[in-house]
Amino acid sequence: MSGLLAALWVRCGSAPRSVLTGDAGASMLSGVTTLSSSGRPTMVDVARQAHVSLKTVSRVVNEEPGVRPETEQRVRDAIAELGFRRNDGARQLRRGRTASIGLIVEDLANPFYSALAASCERVARLRRHLLITASAEGSAEREESLAGALLARRVDGLIVVPAAAEHSWLRTELSAGMPVVFVDRPATGVEADTVLADNEGGIRSAVEHLAAHGHRRIGFLGDDPAFWTAEQRRAGFVSAVEALGLPCADLVVMGPHDVDELLACMQAWGSDEDPVTALVAGNNRVTIALLRALRSVDCAIAIVGFDDFELADLLDPAITVVAQDPAKLGEAAANLLFARIDGDTSAPQQVVLPTQLIVRESGRAV
Repeated sequence: MSGLLAALWVRCGSAPRSVLTGDAGASMLSGVTTLSSSGRPTMVDVARQAHVSLKTVSRVVNEEPGVRPETEQRVRDAIAELGFRRNDGARQLRRGRTASIGLIVEDLANPFYSALAASCERVARLRRHLLITASAEGSAEREESLAGALLARRVDGLIVVPAAAEHSWLRTELSAGMPVVFVDRPATGVEADTVLADNEGGIRSAVEHLAAHGHRRIGFLGDDPAFWTAEQRRAGFVSAVEALGLPCADLVVMGPHDVDELLACMQAWGSDEDPVTALVAGNNRVTIALLRALRSVDCAIAIVGFDDFELADLLDPAITVVAQDPAKLGEAAANLLFARIDGDTSAPQQVVLPTQLIVRESGRAV
C-alpha cells in the first residue's frame, strides 16, 4: 500500500477511532495546517500527542458524546501538557455568532456606570458570553465610532447608554436584526428596547421630603441639559415644586458644574432676603462637587442628592439620596438583550424601574 494512506480502525465501545500509522499517518498530519511553528499548539498537535484522530480531539474539546472515558482522559492530558486552547472565535463564527456582546457607557470611572457594567457582565458570564465595555465620555461621535468598532467585531448584541442626540445611524443594523438595548436614557430616531429609572418620580420624592421638613425655597442643581436624564430630573423638580405651591423661578441651575460655579450659586441664593434653605442635586457628581463647595461657605443648608454614592452614609450629616439601582438597570438591559439574541421578535419594550428615597440626615428641618 506504498503511497496510499493506511489507517487502522479500532473499536472503542460504540464509537470507532482511527489511529494513523507509519509514514502515511505522519504525511497526513503534516499536510494539515498547524501553528506549532509559532509556539501555539493546535488540535493536530493534541491528536499527535494523544495518538487519536482529529475527530476524537474535536469531540472532547466540544464536549460531544462518543468517546470512551480512557480516550477522553488521554486527550485531556495531552491538552494540559501542550497548553492547547480552543479557538472559540472561529468556532462561534461557524455558528454565526461570536459569544460576545458590547456595552457602551458614558464613563466607566463613574461608580454608577461601573456597577451597571458589572451587572451586565454577570448576566453575560451566565450565558457564556464575553462582555466588551467602552466609554463614550459623553461624545456622540465617539459613541458612534465605538458602536461601529464593536459591530465590525460581530458582537451578538449591543447595550448602549446614549450620548448621541439621535441614533438613525443604527437603523440599518436594527433592521438587519442586530439586538440593541438602550439603558438609562432612550434612543432617538430608532425604535429599540429601553431600560430607564423613574427620574421624575425620584426627584418628586426628594422635593416632597424637603417640603415635609419645612423647606419652602428649594434650589435645583442639574447636570448638562443635553442629557435626557438631566432634563427629566429638571422637569420633575419644576413639576413637584409647582404642585406644592413653592417658588421655582431662578431656583434651577443646570450644569455641568464645577466647585467654583456651585460656590457662586450658593452665595447668590444665600444672600437673598428669603434665602434658599435646601438643595436637590441632579446626580452623584453634582452632589460631591456641592459638598466640596460647602466647605467654603458658612451656612447650614439641607441637601438631597440623586444617586447614592460611596461613604454618603458616613458623612456628617449623612447624605439623604434618591437611589436608583444601577445593578438592576444593567441586569434588566442584559436580560432583554439575550431575549432578543434568543429570537424574541416582539415589539420594543420600555422598562421603567423605581427609585428609592434613602432618608439619612442632610434633609433636616429649617
